[in-house]
Amino acid sequence: MSTKRATTAPRLRKSSENWADSGEKPAHSNLAHSNLDEFDLAIIGFLEHNGRATNAEVGEAVGLSASAASRRIQALEAAGAIRGYRAVVDDRLLGKSRLVYIRVTLERESADVLSKFEAAVRRCRDVVSCHLMAGQYDYMLVARVAGIDDYGQLLQKELSRLPGVTRLETSFALRNVLEEKAQ
Repeated sequence: MSTKRATTAPRLRKSSENWADSGEKPAHSNLAHSNLDEFDLAIIGFLEHNGRATNAEVGEAVGLSASAASRRIQALEAAGAIRGYRAVVDDRLLGKSRLVYIRVTLERESADVLSKFEAAVRRCRDVVSCHLMAGQYDYMLVARVAGIDDYGQLLQKELSRLPGVTRLETSFALRNVLEEKAQ
């Protein structure tokens, strides 16, 4: 591979593990008025689906040297465009095979009530995400549990005690059809 810095638009090498083969565009490909250039966007798109790639692999995928890719990745991390890397864990192997959606209605939507609710929900052991919603419900929580009994414990010991909650409505996922893609 050449160590000469590329001056043209990034190219994506076709391979069986390349995110470009999936027909998807990088999630950030439509950012408007951004300081990110085409190389940065290509790096982000590649790393979204290949988070364990080496600098050389990233550079080869987008048409940069390994050192140029490394500098850009470090700059993207420092700017907060890349917030971190994570392992995608199969919760079934950990005994948490049930995905539960919990719609939450609060007594009112004052800044104080929202703040107290959000601080408390961050401490809930099995809640994996929390979203402030527009529409009929105030929040949507997603939890991973072992089953109905485990959810019952979560409901009794944690969810029912969240500040400001007037109603909880729960749905259990029957199966995953599509989950965030990671390689």
